[in-house]
Amino acid sequence: MSNLRLQKRLAASVLKCGKKRVWLDPNESSEISTANSRQNIRRLVKDGFIIRKPKAIHSRFSANAKVAARKKGRHMGYGKRKGSRNSRMPVKLLWMRRLRVLRRLLKKYREAKKIDKHLYRELYLKSKGNVFKNKRVLVEAIHKLKTERAKERQVADQMAARKAKNAKAMERKAEALKAAAAEKAKAAAAEKKKAGTTKVPPKDTKAKAAPTDKKADKPAKADKPAAKADKPAKAEKAAPAKPAKAEKTSSPAAKPKTEKPAAKTASPKSAAPKKK
Repeated sequence: MSNLRLQKRLAASVLKCGKKRVWLDPNESSEISTANSRQNIRRLVKDGFIIRKPKAIHSRFSANAKVAARKKGRHMGYGKRKGSRNSRMPVKLLWMRRLRVLRRLLKKYREAKKIDKHLYRELYLKSKGNVFKNKRVLVEAIHKLKTERAKERQVADQMAARKAKNAKAMERKAEALKAAAAEKAKAAAAEKKKAGTTKVPPKDTKAKAAPTDKKADKPAKADKPAAKADKPAKAEKAAPAKPAKAEKTSSPAAKPKTEKPAAKTASPKSAAPKKK
């Protein structure tokens, strides 16, 4: 059997694989040995005298089974570990994964218009500050904030409606007061007009005529002395009435009033003779 080292090398370059994968037909070794160019090698490949072997099969069954067991926690004891906890699973890597999950969710909600840009910014900064542990906590916080904002908006709308209603009521009250004042002013003006159109009563004319009569009665003042002269006669008529009252008092039951002056005259001072 001739040496086919040259033909194997040329066949590997033509078939674009390694020398181990090149198969040369042993029954046609004499014809293969005469091929000393790539063109002849291509002709032999076309005829089936030179073949490229398939790749060797390396099963992943056992490797996949071991990976599945490790996911369950098998083969992960202290004896299987090499390196510290942070080197095996860095804290920074866990933080990056968690934050990216939260930011992806916030972006999705903002694009779906479930949250506005203000709430997005607030939650974005809170997630950066390590407020939310995972996606579930973030979703619960979003629902809670949305319900609170809705309640605040509802209360604000109710307050605005109440203020508007009160303002309208005040306006109506002011208009009613203005209308009442205008009506009163109109009534007062109408009364003034009526008073101006009516005639003045004759009382003023009588008051003016009275002074003229007094001037005409001036000579009657001479009769006044006669009236004064009549006063002593009236006094004389009234004088005799006083003793009658004294008689009434001089009843046996009543005490005499003349005794007191008698006691006064009996005093020693009055009895003593006056010196001249």
